[in-house]
Amino acid sequence: MSGEISPTGKHSGPGSSPELRASHADRDRVVDVLRIAAGDGLLTADELDERLEAALSARTLSELAALTADLPPVSATGAVAGAEVKDVVRIEQAHSGPIERVGRWVVPRRLELAVYWCDVTLDFTEAVITQDTLQIDVGMAGKTLTLITRPGIEIDADGLQLVHCRLKHRRTPVNPDTPVTLRVELVGQKAHGRVVVRPPRRTFGQWLLRRPASR
Repeated sequence: MSGEISPTGKHSGPGSSPELRASHADRDRVVDVLRIAAGDGLLTADELDERLEAALSARTLSELAALTADLPPVSATGAVAGAEVKDVVRIEQAHSGPIERVGRWVVPRRLELAVYWCDVTLDFTEAVITQDTLQIDVGMAGKTLTLITRPGIEIDADGLQLVHCRLKHRRTPVNPDTPVTLRVELVGQKAHGRVVVRPPRRTFGQWLLRRPASR
Protein backbone atom coordinates (compact mmCIF):
# COMPACT_ATOMS: atom_id res chain seq x y z
CA MET A 1 0.00 0.00 0.00
CA SER A 2 1.55 3.30 -1.06
CA GLY A 3 1.35 6.16 1.38
CA GLU A 4 -0.65 6.59 4.56
CA ILE A 5 -4.18 7.80 5.14
CA SER A 6 -4.31 11.33 6.52
CA PRO A 7 -7.01 12.55 8.98
CA THR A 8 -8.80 14.13 6.03
CA GLY A 9 -9.15 10.73 4.39
CA LYS A 10 -6.68 11.23 1.53
CA HIS A 11 -3.56 9.23 0.67
CA SER A 12 -0.24 10.89 1.21
CA GLY A 13 3.08 10.20 -0.42
CA PRO A 14 4.05 9.50 -4.04
CA GLY A 15 1.17 8.94 -6.38
CA SER A 16 -1.35 10.23 -3.83
CA SER A 17 -4.90 11.02 -4.90
CA PRO A 18 -6.20 14.61 -4.99
CA GLU A 19 -7.37 16.17 -1.74
CA LEU A 20 -10.98 15.59 -0.79
CA ARG A 21 -13.27 18.49 -1.58
CA ALA A 22 -15.17 20.23 1.22
CA SER A 23 -18.97 20.28 1.14
CA HIS A 24 -21.30 23.05 2.37
CA ALA A 25 -22.00 20.94 5.47
CA ASP A 26 -18.24 20.69 6.17
CA ARG A 27 -17.89 24.46 5.94
CA ASP A 28 -20.92 25.01 8.18
CA ARG A 29 -19.47 22.71 10.85
CA VAL A 30 -16.18 24.61 10.89
CA VAL A 31 -18.01 27.95 11.01
CA ASP A 32 -19.94 26.70 14.07
CA VAL A 33 -16.68 25.63 15.79
CA LEU A 34 -15.11 29.03 15.10
CA ARG A 35 -18.12 30.93 16.45
CA ILE A 36 -18.20 28.80 19.60
CA ALA A 37 -14.46 29.36 20.11
CA ALA A 38 -14.92 33.12 19.74
CA GLY A 39 -17.79 33.02 22.23
CA ASP A 40 -15.48 31.24 24.70
CA GLY A 41 -12.81 33.92 24.26
CA LEU A 42 -10.41 31.69 22.31
CA LEU A 43 -10.47 33.93 19.23
CA THR A 44 -10.49 37.69 18.91
CA ALA A 45 -13.03 39.42 16.69
CA ASP A 46 -10.36 39.97 14.02
CA GLU A 47 -9.27 36.34 14.14
CA LEU A 48 -12.87 35.19 13.89
CA ASP A 49 -13.54 37.39 10.85
CA GLU A 50 -10.36 36.20 9.14
CA ARG A 51 -11.07 32.51 9.77
CA LEU A 52 -14.74 32.77 8.81
CA GLU A 53 -13.71 34.33 5.51
CA ALA A 54 -11.23 31.50 4.92
CA ALA A 55 -13.75 28.81 5.93
CA LEU A 56 -16.43 30.07 3.56
CA SER A 57 -13.97 30.08 0.65
CA ALA A 58 -12.19 26.79 1.52
CA ARG A 59 -12.22 24.16 -1.20
CA THR A 60 -10.66 21.17 0.57
CA LEU A 61 -10.97 19.43 3.92
CA SER A 62 -7.32 20.11 4.74
CA GLU A 63 -7.90 23.86 4.36
CA LEU A 64 -10.78 23.62 6.84
CA ALA A 65 -8.78 21.46 9.26
CA ALA A 66 -6.04 24.08 9.44
CA LEU A 67 -8.54 26.67 10.67
CA THR A 68 -9.42 24.67 13.82
CA ALA A 69 -6.13 22.86 14.45
CA ASP A 70 -5.30 25.05 17.48
CA LEU A 71 -8.81 24.90 18.99
CA PRO A 72 -10.18 22.32 21.45
CA PRO A 73 -12.65 19.82 19.95
CA VAL A 74 -16.38 20.27 20.43
CA SER A 75 -19.24 17.84 19.96
CA ALA A 76 -21.15 17.60 16.68
CA THR A 77 -23.87 19.85 18.09
CA GLY A 78 -21.44 22.30 19.69
CA ALA A 79 -22.96 21.51 23.09
CA VAL A 80 -21.16 21.25 26.37
CA ALA A 81 -21.15 17.68 27.62
CA GLY A 82 -24.30 17.00 29.61
CA ALA A 83 -26.26 19.93 28.17
CA GLU A 84 -29.94 19.28 28.77
CA VAL A 85 -32.43 19.57 25.93
CA LYS A 86 -35.87 20.35 27.35
CA ASP A 87 -39.12 19.28 25.73
CA VAL A 88 -40.92 22.53 26.60
CA VAL A 89 -39.65 25.89 27.85
CA ARG A 90 -42.23 28.49 28.88
CA ILE A 91 -41.33 32.15 29.28
CA GLU A 92 -43.82 34.35 31.17
CA GLN A 93 -43.08 38.02 31.69
CA ALA A 94 -44.93 41.33 31.67
CA HIS A 95 -43.91 45.01 31.69
CA SER A 96 -40.24 44.39 32.44
CA GLY A 97 -36.83 44.36 30.77
CA PRO A 98 -35.92 42.60 27.53
CA ILE A 99 -35.85 38.81 27.26
CA GLU A 100 -32.85 37.42 25.40
CA ARG A 101 -31.61 34.00 24.36
CA VAL A 102 -28.16 34.58 22.85
CA GLY A 103 -24.82 32.82 22.59
CA ARG A 104 -24.67 29.06 23.16
CA TRP A 105 -28.17 28.45 24.47
CA VAL A 106 -29.76 25.02 24.05
CA VAL A 107 -32.80 25.15 21.77
CA PRO A 108 -35.74 23.24 23.31
CA ARG A 109 -38.15 21.10 21.34
CA ARG A 110 -40.94 23.61 21.96
CA LEU A 111 -40.95 27.18 23.25
CA GLU A 112 -43.95 28.97 24.74
CA LEU A 113 -43.99 32.77 24.95
CA ALA A 114 -46.50 34.41 27.28
CA VAL A 115 -45.03 37.90 27.18
CA TYR A 116 -46.66 41.30 27.47
CA TRP A 117 -44.90 44.56 26.62
CA CYS A 118 -41.38 43.13 26.75
CA ASP A 119 -38.92 42.85 23.87
CA VAL A 120 -37.92 39.25 23.06
CA THR A 121 -34.75 38.33 21.13
CA LEU A 122 -33.99 34.75 20.06
CA ASP A 123 -30.52 34.58 18.49
CA PHE A 124 -29.88 31.27 16.71
CA THR A 125 -26.43 32.11 15.30
CA GLU A 126 -24.54 30.19 18.03
CA ALA A 127 -27.42 28.18 19.49
CA VAL A 128 -27.03 24.47 20.25
CA ILE A 129 -29.49 22.70 17.93
CA THR A 130 -30.31 19.02 18.46
CA GLN A 131 -33.47 18.60 16.38
CA ASP A 132 -34.70 19.77 13.00
CA THR A 133 -37.92 21.53 14.10
CA LEU A 134 -38.77 24.09 16.78
CA GLN A 135 -42.34 25.20 17.42
CA ILE A 136 -42.77 28.56 19.12
CA ASP A 137 -46.22 29.12 20.61
CA VAL A 138 -46.56 32.90 20.66
CA GLY A 139 -48.89 34.68 23.04
CA MET A 140 -47.36 38.12 22.94
CA ALA A 141 -48.62 41.72 22.97
CA GLY A 142 -46.61 44.87 22.33
CA LYS A 143 -42.90 45.48 21.72
CA THR A 144 -40.79 43.44 19.28
CA LEU A 145 -40.15 39.74 18.77
CA THR A 146 -36.76 39.40 17.02
CA LEU A 147 -35.41 36.17 15.55
CA ILE A 148 -31.78 36.23 14.37
CA THR A 149 -30.98 33.45 11.92
CA ARG A 150 -28.02 31.88 10.15
CA PRO A 151 -27.75 29.88 6.90
CA GLY A 152 -29.71 26.65 7.21
CA ILE A 153 -32.37 28.06 9.55
CA GLU A 154 -35.83 28.69 8.10
CA ILE A 155 -38.61 30.69 9.75
CA ASP A 156 -42.23 29.78 8.96
CA ALA A 157 -44.66 32.44 10.18
CA ASP A 158 -47.72 31.23 8.24
CA GLY A 159 -49.35 29.95 11.43
CA LEU A 160 -48.88 33.22 13.34
CA GLN A 161 -51.86 35.59 13.61
CA LEU A 162 -50.86 39.24 13.51
CA VAL A 163 -53.17 41.81 15.15
CA HIS A 164 -52.13 45.42 14.56
CA CYS A 165 -48.64 44.03 14.18
CA ARG A 166 -46.06 44.23 11.38
CA LEU A 167 -43.83 41.39 10.15
CA LYS A 168 -40.42 42.27 8.72
CA HIS A 169 -38.64 39.24 7.27
CA ARG A 170 -35.21 40.08 5.90
CA ARG A 171 -33.86 37.25 3.78
CA THR A 172 -30.26 37.03 2.62
CA PRO A 173 -29.14 35.13 -0.49
CA VAL A 174 -28.38 31.51 0.45
CA ASN A 175 -26.78 28.81 -1.68
CA PRO A 176 -29.58 26.40 -2.72
CA ASP A 177 -27.36 23.48 -1.68
CA THR A 178 -27.22 24.68 1.94
CA PRO A 179 -28.98 22.05 4.09
CA VAL A 180 -31.82 23.08 6.40
CA THR A 181 -30.64 22.45 9.97
CA LEU A 182 -33.63 23.95 11.79
CA ARG A 183 -37.16 24.90 10.80
CA VAL A 184 -38.78 27.35 13.24
CA GLU A 185 -42.58 27.35 13.15
CA LEU A 186 -44.33 30.38 14.67
CA VAL A 187 -47.91 29.76 15.79
CA GLY A 188 -50.32 31.66 18.03
CA GLN A 189 -50.90 35.42 18.13
CA LYS A 190 -48.77 38.55 18.20
CA ALA A 191 -50.72 41.73 18.92
CA HIS A 192 -49.25 45.23 18.41
CA GLY A 193 -45.57 45.88 17.94
CA ARG A 194 -43.43 44.02 15.40
CA VAL A 195 -41.98 40.66 14.44
CA VAL A 196 -38.49 40.93 12.93
CA VAL A 197 -36.61 38.07 11.28
CA ARG A 198 -33.07 38.96 10.22
CA PRO A 199 -29.51 37.64 9.86
CA PRO A 200 -26.86 38.79 12.37
CA ARG A 201 -25.46 42.25 11.88
CA ARG A 202 -22.01 42.36 10.35
CA THR A 203 -19.06 43.18 12.56
CA PHE A 204 -16.93 46.19 11.67
CA GLY A 205 -14.28 43.86 10.23
CA GLN A 206 -16.82 42.08 8.02
CA TRP A 207 -18.16 45.43 6.85
CA LEU A 208 -14.66 46.52 5.87
CA LEU A 209 -14.07 43.30 3.93
CA ARG A 210 -17.26 43.80 1.90
CA ARG A 211 -17.20 47.59 1.41
CA PRO A 212 -16.52 48.84 -2.12
CA ALA A 213 -12.97 49.90 -2.77
CA SER A 214 -12.51 53.64 -2.51
CA ARG A 215 -11.62 55.49 -5.67
